[in-house]
Amino acid sequence: MNPQSQRCSLHAALEVVAGEAADYAPLAAYHYRNEKPRAVKAVFLLRPKQPLGAFGTRPAGAIVYCMPNPRVEMRRIATAGLFAGLDRQSQLALLNRNVRCIARLAIEPPFRGIGLATRLVRETLGRVEVPLVEAMAVCGAVHPFFERAGMQPFAPRASVEHAMLREALSAVGIDARANDDSPLPIDPQALQQQIETLDNAKAAFLERAIQGVLKSHGTRRTMPSGLERTRYLLTRLTQRPMYYLWRHPTLEVTWP
Repeated sequence: MNPQSQRCSLHAALEVVAGEAADYAPLAAYHYRNEKPRAVKAVFLLRPKQPLGAFGTRPAGAIVYCMPNPRVEMRRIATAGLFAGLDRQSQLALLNRNVRCIARLAIEPPFRGIGLATRLVRETLGRVEVPLVEAMAVCGAVHPFFERAGMQPFAPRASVEHAMLREALSAVGIDARANDDSPLPIDPQALQQQIETLDNAKAAFLERAIQGVLKSHGTRRTMPSGLERTRYLLTRLTQRPMYYLWRHPTLEVTWP
């Protein structure tokens, strides 16, 4: 059987069905984020129509839709400020009514590379029945399945706070040139050791810049100084996810 025929036969052998949050658990190990998704609203599975040899009938892939995070900077750009300028309560109500987020997407290794991730996104976007669906992916430029499924990509922009932190690190003598060719050190332990050697004045200056970043990161803003906080900051500075937005062809944004 040639590769194209095998691809077609595998696609034909699978169907997209609704699932439960627990159905995602066996596939969670194949996603780069370890924590459980929160506020799950819908789960869809790629399930074999008939047993596939030793693989049986277990899901070949899963996609998880959750409630939207209210703090997503690129949403303002993608929606032309639709959710901006509102008090917090009104903003949350509008988001919760009209937006869902693709929080997880995982495919079993034997089924990768044949377009199943794109199919799973494309065939489920309309089934969550909201006007807007968003997604964010660190590896979006490498694996553009969201875009192939019909979602519009928006390139990430460094925030003012992140740029100030990079400059603060450079000012205290830590190499943090703010461009893609010279990223921050990828070893958080090495970065933490450099931070711990700073004198009091430099440490206080850097801490102010760190707090400027963390203030918009929910519960992370109270993280104590140390290796875990440095590791978190490093991921925020070096992994800027691509933002994707899909608009339902018939549903319009409505107020609660």
